[in-house]
Amino acid sequence: MFALIVESRIPKISYLLRISKRFRHYYRNMDCPELLPPATVRGMTELHRAEFQKRIQIPRLQVPESQVQRVIPLVKKLLLKMEHLHPVRSVESGREILLHPLSVKNWQSLPTEALAEQQVTEDNFCHAELELNYENWSANEILKSVLPANEEGLSSFSRIGHIVHLNLRDHLLPYKQLIGEVLRDKLPNCRTVVNKASTIDNTYRNFQLELICGEAEYQVETKENGIPFEFDFSKVYWNPRLSTEHERIVKLLQPGDVLYDVFAGVGPFSVPAAKKRCHVLANDLNPVSFDWLQHNAKRNKCLPQIRMYNKDGREFILQELREDLLQRWRAAATTPTAYSIHITMNLPAMAVEFLDAFRGLYTAEELAELPEDLNYPQVHVYSFAKGEDTKTLVRQLVESNLGSVLESELQGISFVRNVAPNKDMYRVSFKLTRQLLTTPKQALRKRAAEEQDDISEAVTKVKCV
Repeated sequence: MFALIVESRIPKISYLLRISKRFRHYYRNMDCPELLPPATVRGMTELHRAEFQKRIQIPRLQVPESQVQRVIPLVKKLLLKMEHLHPVRSVESGREILLHPLSVKNWQSLPTEALAEQQVTEDNFCHAELELNYENWSANEILKSVLPANEEGLSSFSRIGHIVHLNLRDHLLPYKQLIGEVLRDKLPNCRTVVNKASTIDNTYRNFQLELICGEAEYQVETKENGIPFEFDFSKVYWNPRLSTEHERIVKLLQPGDVLYDVFAGVGPFSVPAAKKRCHVLANDLNPVSFDWLQHNAKRNKCLPQIRMYNKDGREFILQELREDLLQRWRAAATTPTAYSIHITMNLPAMAVEFLDAFRGLYTAEELAELPEDLNYPQVHVYSFAKGEDTKTLVRQLVESNLGSVLESELQGISFVRNVAPNKDMYRVSFKLTRQLLTTPKQALRKRAAEEQDDISEAVTKVKCV
């Protein structure tokens, strides 16, 4: 059985504890033929809730009201747990305790000696009919019973405020309306269900959405790592699966540190960093993202710590980042201060293509008057890699676009998440150096080619000898 993986604003630890507690019963329920939805719903493409009605025989105990509190602890692990079903119900004779048919086949399945001590005997035990309907099954159970049994089901979705965001595979598209309605019915506060309609191939890198069901209302409020954000999900990029990565980078920062966020979006790196009293320069090309970035900075009361720009990433590096960094180095030359400098480049489909902007960012003359041991920035660039050895491939992508082999400068290659089969997302972290910042990429390529010629010539001489 699959479990639906949800990314939402619920704190992760408490959410996982609750969901694991609930799924313990669901696993048992789905292993029990009596508790499965009717077999006739398999292949349903339009949701007919009435067709989920079913009558089954369920074991139960009937005990006087005065004994319930003493009996419940004895059979707690054997209770029947389903959606919108109370396992302890009032009846004329007192209380009725519904038991799980997979665990309880007969009276002997119960802790008979302990029950006898509470004056509960086999006369209190019986099987009786119970009616189940659509309300009694979870979204997970409904979809598992409806979708093709021999195909991968709906394995995950994202939750952004009141929106549920799907990325349906082709074989699930005929069921998209049903999937949307089930999720809207079953998930608390869900009003809108959308599907990713195409790959992210537009200028501003936002999802193209298809409304499956619900309201065409895309302005959402959500929280990430305790920070509130607001934006129009249909016009900006937001992925709740990156919340852990955002938190990981922000934890590297200390008050007074500097962050240059080249592709800032609506501020998942920049706003928490500014709230942490770091000095932030944040940029995004998408004017809608830029507007929401400003809104989120204002909402989180961190405007004094952040300067925001609506530019192409390369232009931002060549102008704002270049000038601000140079001013900081010059100031530190006369008044030394201890802080770290970070550059985030989270546009994994193409961020590596901007790395060459750091090559020759300064002339040797500009930096000649400054100490050799400058406070060089640490770059965190994100990239996709597709293939067998994706970690090696992503390093090659970074080095190729930077025009330099990373040796001591490399500080780590971190796996972020799996995007698709054989396609992973990584963060490559490395330090900029004086050589990288003062040597144009073309010049270094030429020198590397000359060195390769020298190596080839040496190998030829050895062979001749």
